[in-house]
Amino acid sequence: MTPAPASPARRAVVVDDEAPLARLVAGYLEREGFETWVEHDGAAAVRLLHEVDPDVVVLDLGLPGVGGVEVCRRLRTFSDCYVVMLTARTAETDAVVGLSVGADDYVTKPFRPRELVARVQAMLRRPRPHRVLAAPAVARPAPPIEIGPLRIDVDGREVSLGGTPVPLTRTEFDVLTALAAKPGTALSRRDLIEAVWGRDWYGDEHLVDVHVLHVRQKLGDTAAEQRFVRTVRGFGYRIGTGERRRDGAGGRPTTNAAP
Repeated sequence: MTPAPASPARRAVVVDDEAPLARLVAGYLEREGFETWVEHDGAAAVRLLHEVDPDVVVLDLGLPGVGGVEVCRRLRTFSDCYVVMLTARTAETDAVVGLSVGADDYVTKPFRPRELVARVQAMLRRPRPHRVLAAPAVARPAPPIEIGPLRIDVDGREVSLGGTPVPLTRTEFDVLTALAAKPGTALSRRDLIEAVWGRDWYGDEHLVDVHVLHVRQKLGDTAAEQRFVRTVRGFGYRIGTGERRRDGAGGRPTTNAAP
């Protein structure tokens, strides 16, 4: 009996100007079966990413020269791979900037390499939101989800608003589709984490809020109108109807509420 061909190794690129740290992270990934590349310079990293076409990139935000944010911005013009940002800074704005240009997650230095690798593994195992939808025994294209002028092509992974394409990142699309898959149902941050990142993901659940904010901005939505993504105060979010809210409930969120 001919053995089944081995699955190709996952490809990971680690970009950090701290060479010992980069090599350490790469070593941990290699032990988990990843084929790895290491780069310490932003411009060189962009060239490498073109060549390697990785499954995941561990990217330092504070690179000299071409910084991590710009590397991620350029990466998103040709790749939809997963990106985990590393930052030594503690300001929330640094994480927001990284996520706004297409990073999927972030880890603050110092960190334990094993935890970083566990988060990468969880990210690569994460289910796609269209699996939330009931699937028939025989696979067939999922019908587009339409919410007023908003159209979500689940299988084609495309979103349009009034016929105009909306360029969402991979994670933004997944968050929006997870909500749209359950109309009328309020989903907590944890619900969305499990639908998008997977059950074994761990970290700051307010990561969801940042992605929701970006989705709203790209859809031309506001916290006051909440046409497409509505806040359920003190709990999470639910998909809207495409109409503006008339109850005035979309004002400034409380400290414990999602934005």
